[in-house]
Amino acid sequence: MESVNINPKKMVPMGQKIAFGLGMLANQMFPAALGIFMVVLVQDLGFPAWMWGILFFLPRIFDAFIDPIMGFISDNTRSKWGRRRHYVFIGAIIMGVSFVVMWQLYRENGLDYNFIFFLLWSFVFYLGLSIFSVPYVAMGYEMSDDFHERTNIMAISQWIGQWAWVIAPWFWVVMYDPKWFPNADTATRTLAVWVGVSCMILAMIPAIFITSKSTKNEESFAPLTFKTIGGSLKEIFISFKEAFISKPFRKLCIATFLIFNAFNTVAAFSFFIVVYYLFNGSTEAAGIWPTLFGCVGALSTTFLVIPIVAWMSRKTGKKNAFLICQGISVLGYILLWFLFIPGKPYMFLFALPFFSFGIGSLFTLMMSMTADVCDMDELTSGKRREGIFGAIYWWMVKFGFAIAGLLTGVIMSLVGFNTDAATQTEGAITGLRLFYSGIPILGTLIAMWIMRNYDLTEEKARDIKNELATRKGEI
Repeated sequence: MESVNINPKKMVPMGQKIAFGLGMLANQMFPAALGIFMVVLVQDLGFPAWMWGILFFLPRIFDAFIDPIMGFISDNTRSKWGRRRHYVFIGAIIMGVSFVVMWQLYRENGLDYNFIFFLLWSFVFYLGLSIFSVPYVAMGYEMSDDFHERTNIMAISQWIGQWAWVIAPWFWVVMYDPKWFPNADTATRTLAVWVGVSCMILAMIPAIFITSKSTKNEESFAPLTFKTIGGSLKEIFISFKEAFISKPFRKLCIATFLIFNAFNTVAAFSFFIVVYYLFNGSTEAAGIWPTLFGCVGALSTTFLVIPIVAWMSRKTGKKNAFLICQGISVLGYILLWFLFIPGKPYMFLFALPFFSFGIGSLFTLMMSMTADVCDMDELTSGKRREGIFGAIYWWMVKFGFAIAGLLTGVIMSLVGFNTDAATQTEGAITGLRLFYSGIPILGTLIAMWIMRNYDLTEEKARDIKNELATRKGEI
């Protein structure tokens, strides 16, 4: 199809991109802090591995099933504030308050009480996360219809969001330094207040500063009333099915599921490998090395990976950039097997820039490609369904995250990792290290194979955009 000259929309102002990025910082700080704090449940409050697995699994399953419903509600909301902004604002408040409360755990309350308390407040937190994150992600898809500007928006948001992973690992230093707090659970109760309140404010910024058109008089939206809830639920399932029928979108979802959740299955092992393998079980001797693992990896992503990915996407296309970056990450996981060396902890730092290309490039590219898929869907369905597509994409992520959390506990039990022991057996640590490199390598290679023939290219995306513009009379 010949290219049609259209009046391109203006580039998104930098202030709008930064506002979206600050929301991403909150969106990533919550899981980053959660991943750090969860270690306290095992290391300091004595939660067995099966409890840890359940706490990862059940709330995330709940979150995954709320997302499509929230996507439908967001897509069909009539409001003078548009479809998304008020949900982002309300979700931010629920997330922030519940995050603070869920970490107010005291040893004297006992294991069973703390387990139930944490589990129930986790459900509230993940409800708030769905209310916030689904409309928030859809706002990002709507910010531009330009093929490369979408990547720029996501690159800037991921650059800002990556600072969560630079900051969060330093919590380990604070938590386990007696000069700061007498014990890690006391530290967690205090840090949770700072994280919850600050991230609640950051999460509100997109709702306040990103502009959107009124949908108060929009007639094409499905009704959102109790009388039509049955029809609404039916529409949710229909939309879910229609979205997942899209072959390019299905590839994006499955590839993300494999890469992100293979990584999350073993992510917590980095702390245990550094402490128990490199420093024979002494958190005091390990010092800042667990922190440096996360911090240096995140800095590599922020200053190396994301700029390279944005450049590579423009030069080679999004699919090729994805394949190259994931190939580099496989090399990183291989290097980590060889560069975890007792007595020489600094050696693993050389693997981190390679390792960081996997997760560091994933959402920058995949969120940009999902926005392209939304255009393709509008061409065939006549509907703008960013909320549904965003919900389904993140449903795959979160459902897999839940499975990953459960598998983490299973693997720890399988290799014989004893959370009550001061030192671990050689077999337990070797098992953790094998899974730590092996599972992400396998997941990444399968994802690369799935994405090898992804065909929604820049040329095809521009043809779709031109057809939509012609249909809307914008030529």
